[in-house]
Amino acid sequence: PDEYTKDDIKGLSVRRFKKDIKNQVSGSFLERKVEVKRCQASSKEENAFNIFADMQLQMDTVKTQGVGQLFKTSLEKSLFSSPAACIKSIDLRLAKLRKKYAYDEITDIKTLENLREALARINPEDFSRYQNLLSLLRSKEYDWTESTDDRIVIFTERIETMKYLVENLRIDLGLRADAVQDLSGAMSDTEQQEIVENFGREESPIRLLVASDVASEGINLHYLSHRMIHFDIPWSLMVFQQRNGRIDRYGQNRRPDIRYMLIKSENERIKGDVRIIEILIAKEEQALKNIGDPALLLGKFSIEEEELVVSNAIEDGSDTNAFEAIFDSGEKEFNPFEALMAAAAEEAQPAKLRDEDTLYSDINYLYNALNYLNQTESHPVSKMTTVSGLEVSITPDMRRRLNALIPEEAMPSGDYLKLSDDKEFCMAEMKRSMQNTMSDTAWPKTQYLWKLHPIFSWINDKGGLLFGRSEAPIIGLPDKMNPNEIIFIVTGSIPNKKSTPLIDEWFGLGYKNGCFKSTYSMNDVIQSTGVGVTDIPNTDCITIKDVRDATELLPDVVRQAKKHLYHFYHEYQDRMNPLIDEEIDKLASLEEKHKKYQLSISENERKCSEQARKVDDLFDKFYNWVTDTLTIQDSPYIRIIAVMKGV
Repeated sequence: PDEYTKDDIKGLSVRRFKKDIKNQVSGSFLERKVEVKRCQASSKEENAFNIFADMQLQMDTVKTQGVGQLFKTSLEKSLFSSPAACIKSIDLRLAKLRKKYAYDEITDIKTLENLREALARINPEDFSRYQNLLSLLRSKEYDWTESTDDRIVIFTERIETMKYLVENLRIDLGLRADAVQDLSGAMSDTEQQEIVENFGREESPIRLLVASDVASEGINLHYLSHRMIHFDIPWSLMVFQQRNGRIDRYGQNRRPDIRYMLIKSENERIKGDVRIIEILIAKEEQALKNIGDPALLLGKFSIEEEELVVSNAIEDGSDTNAFEAIFDSGEKEFNPFEALMAAAAEEAQPAKLRDEDTLYSDINYLYNALNYLNQTESHPVSKMTTVSGLEVSITPDMRRRLNALIPEEAMPSGDYLKLSDDKEFCMAEMKRSMQNTMSDTAWPKTQYLWKLHPIFSWINDKGGLLFGRSEAPIIGLPDKMNPNEIIFIVTGSIPNKKSTPLIDEWFGLGYKNGCFKSTYSMNDVIQSTGVGVTDIPNTDCITIKDVRDATELLPDVVRQAKKHLYHFYHEYQDRMNPLIDEEIDKLASLEEKHKKYQLSISENERKCSEQARKVDDLFDKFYNWVTDTLTIQDSPYIRIIAVMKGV
């Protein structure tokens, strides 16, 4: 459709931001400290600013309106980064111009040379933002210590600025070369990962990490750093979010300290453009608190397009009120994500809580199973003494399975696998492992034991081989049940058309004197038999007659199990059939919209028919998927898990 409504995007996704879960993870998101550090431009900088503001470039006057940034705008962006970055941009453009034009054929060559000369005269002592950075790092107010867990991340947009900072900070702060590290997208993924890991290790000598924006996405720098400095200011709110998210993230245990470095100039052009950059800083902070995602303010969802909005404002000479109005209008306009979130809030239903009670805890199940399966081993498994956990002897068969499922760097090199179900202990181990020597892997020696750990896949497969096909154990209970009582523990499932279970129930069927008595929930079965509550000794009291009597009851057990499952079958149909019909109606409506759209853009009847067939094929697949996935089949699968017999 030309315009999307709330119904068009309803239910597509749900987004939750830091502000939405802040109360649920108390203490994990500390309120950030944000400060803008301003400094007055030096006389040499003011000279360069004046030359820049006054210059007119022929190449920009012939540039097609609306196609990307003017070169002067791009040059200003590099100028706001550093003289070194601006000189680099000028040199690259001069090389192109000299190759294409004679010296007196275009005035831009002379104009750019004049600006370059002015920039080249700006030494580190004249570079006011750099001097302001040094003052900040040395100040008592900033209180940057020599502690190994007090490291700083400095972000810059330009590689030349990054190189400049690394070189000069080493000299002016008296730091060793390996204490100031650069990080850029020009490095290989392996190099970047190694630097990031080292930055999070106390043993590493890195004190300052100077990174380019290319390296600002998807890396964790918060383990030993809570300080970030924006040496230059990005022209995209999405880049703000990416930069700040490197240290201001879940797991940061110190208050994030974020500083923005800005310059003050007497030049009116520069002063106005810096004010636009200041609005970006304020809007990013405002968006973070109010809506969670700064990208929603401009609604572009693209770094390049956001930068173009800022570029256009600078090129048009927009005042601050006009620039702020762009953000205000963006907030007022319809936003599909906001509508989606509103729809989710309107229809939110109270969550149904289900307990995860099992016969054994994960750790006890693993302990008992390993002891039974590895009876030939001298020490198959032992309990850890200092924390709830197990030390498992890795058999050759187990190692083959785990090697295929566990990352190589996480797989223990020795003969034992350490597992713990203590979350706090495992988190502490993870943090401690970050401090391993740089020749070791940054992976904890004790792994977290949870339901999806690969060792359970191996254990379950082994346990499944204890009984053959169509076999089930019969267990004699001397105290809990009378000799004339039997309880069959049954699992029953009913699939969809793809053979995926839609209903999966465990229950007990009780018999007395060979006659069906009652259906039990699993909690009732546990209470009646004591399974999983107390240890049941193997008294070897089950006779051949007991086995024969239980076997003769199997046909009735299957009948009673099906009868019990049909209650769930009909309940599912009553609940899901209206929803299936509703989904089919939605697809039919959407299919009609697709056909109308194809008809509106098709150039001839043959192409229109061809596109209509494609739409039919596409939606046939959708219809089939909905019906095959959600339609329940009248074919329950019954399995006897165990038989409990009074003796």
